[in-house]
Amino acid sequence: MIHLHSIARRDGEAPHRFPFTVPVVRELARLSFTTPVTFFVGENGSGKSTVLEAIAAAAALPTVGARDTRRDPTLAAQRELADALRLSWERKATRGFFLRAEDFFGFTRSLAKMRAELLAELDDVAVSYAGASPKARELREGPIRASLGEMERRYGTDLDANSHGQSFLTLFRARFVPGGLYLLDEPEAPLSPQSQLGLMAMMKDMVAQDAQFIIATHSPILLAFPGATIYSFDQSPVAAVSYDSLEHVNLTRDFLAAPDRFLRHL
Repeated sequence: MIHLHSIARRDGEAPHRFPFTVPVVRELARLSFTTPVTFFVGENGSGKSTVLEAIAAAAALPTVGARDTRRDPTLAAQRELADALRLSWERKATRGFFLRAEDFFGFTRSLAKMRAELLAELDDVAVSYAGASPKARELREGPIRASLGEMERRYGTDLDANSHGQSFLTLFRARFVPGGLYLLDEPEAPLSPQSQLGLMAMMKDMVAQDAQFIIATHSPILLAFPGATIYSFDQSPVAAVSYDSLEHVNLTRDFLAAPDRFLRHL
């Protein structure tokens, strides 16, 4: 299902400051989403992550990270762009999330802190209710143990005990739900090629259950997702391109076919 149909710049003169000075942002008029999976691809600094972050702020999606999009100081410029965007919905998404790969460590720290606080509460109850009846103690501990159990069911007892890539996949398994809108910025960063295929399998399952994905990526593996729309931010205005025309794809193919041809020039 296509929840978010398009974004468009509102009328009015754009300020002469970042991110409106980025060429693709300056010339952005309208961007349509016609398939359940859409990729933003382009070189670093092309504006793909900036536009994705602005969509996340405009859509007010929950953030997997230390702070949400409306409070994160690193997204102040993107919030200004978000205010200049008009989002067109088939049905406003109330499920889903926004994830930047670099924010994941903040998320794991938040989970660790919450778990430690819940365990500390249980210790306090043990002391405070030492002379109380077992029933009274059970009633007091119940909500705490329920919260702790739900957290451990979804994420395990320690995400940091896994590799970064394993933790990412654990997060996706826990947080992907049918009918969600997922905005992912370079989710391939910690993932091995095998794990990227695992992420694609999860995406396929979610798309079959009315989920929508908009992903900024450099990964030739993810970009091969069947039926996806690929927008190139290496040209202005942004335009849809084919998988086989992407420099990311062709350079990777050429390198893997003959690495010595590239390495001898280093």
